Amino acid sequence: MKKVLAAMSGGVDSSVTALLLKNAGYDVIGATMKLFDNVNHSEKACCTADDAFDAKSVCFGLGLPHYVFNFAEDFTHSVIEPFCASYIRGETPNPCIECNRKLKFDRLLRRAKELDCTKIATGHYARIEEKGGRFLLRKAVDEKKDQSYVLYTMTQDELSKTLFPLGGLTKPEVRSLAKANGFVNASKHESQDICFVPDGNYAAFIESETGKTFPRGSFIDTAGNIIGEHLGIIHYTIGQRKGLGAAFGTPMYVKAINAADNTVTLGSIDEIYTKSLTARDINIIMPDKLGGSLAAKTRYNQAPQPCRTILSDNKLTITFDEPQKAVTPGQSVVLYDGEYVVGGGIIT
Repeated sequence: MKKVLAAMSGGVDSSVTALLLKNAGYDVIGATMKLFDNVNHSEKACCTADDAFDAKSVCFGLGLPHYVFNFAEDFTHSVIEPFCASYIRGETPNPCIECNRKLKFDRLLRRAKELDCTKIATGHYARIEEKGGRFLLRKAVDEKKDQSYVLYTMTQDELSKTLFPLGGLTKPEVRSLAKANGFVNASKHESQDICFVPDGNYAAFIESETGKTFPRGSFIDTAGNIIGEHLGIIHYTIGQRKGLGAAFGTPMYVKAINAADNTVTLGSIDEIYTKSLTARDINIIMPDKLGGSLAAKTRYNQAPQPCRTILSDNKLTITFDEPQKAVTPGQSVVLYDGEYVVGGGIIT
């Protein structure tokens, strides 16, 4: 019987993942990652002490062993510190992608090997297929819940050792299974916030975490004219219109953030569109698809947009058929060939 380490956040998705694995005949071990000490948290946050208790409760009901692994130090160094550094550089990072890259499919996979597990499993909505000796990442059946965007960093080794049992199910089907099996978290809310900033105040978190304050500076227009004063660059992201801290008499949007000059460039709605971008830290799952016509997402909830690609010296250049709104440095761009993830990188 194959042993699988199931990542269990305490939510309904990972709980049903463990159920499906057990029903499929796997020898399942439940594992919850302790990522940080979060005494204060909102109901929308994940990774809390209550979540760990819910995971343990589900495992007890299924007759499965459950462990809590303390990865707090790894999480700080691999996710929180890069998150802060990215904002300080004038970017807007996606820490969930880095958590997948550095914790779930690296640190947790190594722990699985120590427990003689041949695979790990998570509650992500995505599918993995093997074709011609290569492992491919495919969108979930439930288009509304598809999470392939945050999984583009997975390597061939990681894909070969990972199971996504929910990839062929819809969210209502998952909740139905949870209710039918009496899971304590069958009707549990969806986690929506960044787990370590549950109140959504990123600027306050960064100042607290780094012990630094970030000075006010100049708002400038696209011609370089000073038009106002900003509150500090960590308060802004590309495309932002509300909460600028100043009034201009006409709608203005954040077009660019320059950390070196401590300036924030504002423009009209038309001025925050662009047809091309470059990306770094590239991971390619389907190298044979590069160079042709593909589609790309520059944010999680965006529909893939038609584009063409060039990969040179580990730098990805993407040109869209139509201009895209608020392409944001620090976020990820993910390439698709239909339902399959070709690869992606971090927008520069």
